[in-house]
Amino acid sequence: MANLARLAAWRVCSVLPAEARYPAMTKRAYSKTTEGDGDMHPAPSHIMEPVIPPYEEKVGEPINMKRARLQYQSRKRGMLENGLLLSSFAHHYLAKMTEEQLSMYDRLINLPSNDWEIYYWATGVRPAPEEFSNEVMTMLQDFVKNSERENRTVQPNLY
Repeated sequence: MANLARLAAWRVCSVLPAEARYPAMTKRAYSKTTEGDGDMHPAPSHIMEPVIPPYEEKVGEPINMKRARLQYQSRKRGMLENGLLLSSFAHHYLAKMTEEQLSMYDRLINLPSNDWEIYYWATGVRPAPEEFSNEVMTMLQDFVKNSERENRTVQPNLY
């Protein structure tokens, strides 16, 4: 009986347009690449790219709150590689950083629109742009080399 119901549902759905059958898939955000004409499957004209608000540095933020925010943002990247890399870096260096270094690190992890850029700069695959070539980037690149051969396969504990 269940198979008969599935067959009936399949027949009904086969005559519906794709938007009706897969509404979540047709409403997804599409993005353009910087090279070429964009994706292999360009976005339909009725779908708009979501607007990401520009980064604004927090002025007058207490230093302990800034450290806590940067630690959180270092851990929650949405990309495993950077989550491991930046959370370990933050665990090791955030408490020792000056206010100026904290601002540099804040800009480093929040200004680039693509986390892969940060990863490539830190690992030396691509050179860092002039605005991010500073002492914090040097500290991060040295940290990535892992000369002490630490195990960094999990994020460090918060406490």
